[in-house]
Amino acid sequence: MFCEVNMIKKTSGKIIVLLSTTMFLISFIFFCIWQNNSITISKYDYVNSKIPHDFNNFTIAHISDLHNKMFGKNQVKLLNKVKSISPDIIVITGDLIDRRKYDLDTAIKFVSGAVKIAPVYYVSGNHEAWSGKFPLIKEKLMDMGVYILDDKAFKLSKGSGSIHLLGLSDPDFLTSNYMDGTDTSKMGEQLTKWSTDKSFKILLSHRPELFDLYFQNNIDLIFTGHAHGGQFRIPGIGGVIAPDQGIFPKYTSGSYNKGISTMFVSRGLGNSIFPIRIFNRPEIVQVTLKVQ
Repeated sequence: MFCEVNMIKKTSGKIIVLLSTTMFLISFIFFCIWQNNSITISKYDYVNSKIPHDFNNFTIAHISDLHNKMFGKNQVKLLNKVKSISPDIIVITGDLIDRRKYDLDTAIKFVSGAVKIAPVYYVSGNHEAWSGKFPLIKEKLMDMGVYILDDKAFKLSKGSGSIHLLGLSDPDFLTSNYMDGTDTSKMGEQLTKWSTDKSFKILLSHRPELFDLYFQNNIDLIFTGHAHGGQFRIPGIGGVIAPDQGIFPKYTSGSYNKGISTMFVSRGLGNSIFPIRIFNRPEIVQVTLKVQ
């Protein structure tokens, strides 16, 4: 009798462990699906006395690192999120496509909808650079009315005021893979040309790890991506790993300040090498300019 009771207890214990494990795995799977598909909007006010009064409450929607990710049919979920911001402009800081699973049509579905919401300004990322297909990507974007800001400046006017939008081509156009490192010589030369301009300057660049370079060249406001939020985030600590920054990277999400410069880093929308995000939902960054 004692042996039978013991066996029943052991069997019950195994069933409980099996059920608990199954429930945990199911919950984890649903959590990962939610983490990788539920878009969040991170809202910030940016205050600077250099902002012209006509640009007070000017709203910027920042998109980065789509990596061919699809959010609903024809990107409807992503586009509805962007539309809810009612942005004055949309800025894209690279990696619309993924070079390992190249699919320009997925990116085009988003961009074709975005240009109907607000003017779109774009700079390249390392995946466009290494895809070998950037001329085609650039042509398609320009055909839709996207402003390509790779190593270019654009004067944006509103009322009697104006601000300068600046853009940097990704440095990986000068390299062939991660082993080559990052050649910032061209970026440095371009930034030097803009560094003495006293007007309010907004820079689009794929690379957050080069914040010191932007600061040294007197850039006021910078939008970047590339870090994917550190891919896996530890609550209260931050991102775990990011390209070109390594383990526990410094710049992965939110705003960073140094002197006159403020940089916003988007956690991005899609994935590349790692297919899963943990505590790191896909993100649209909303920045509203405020006159001090």
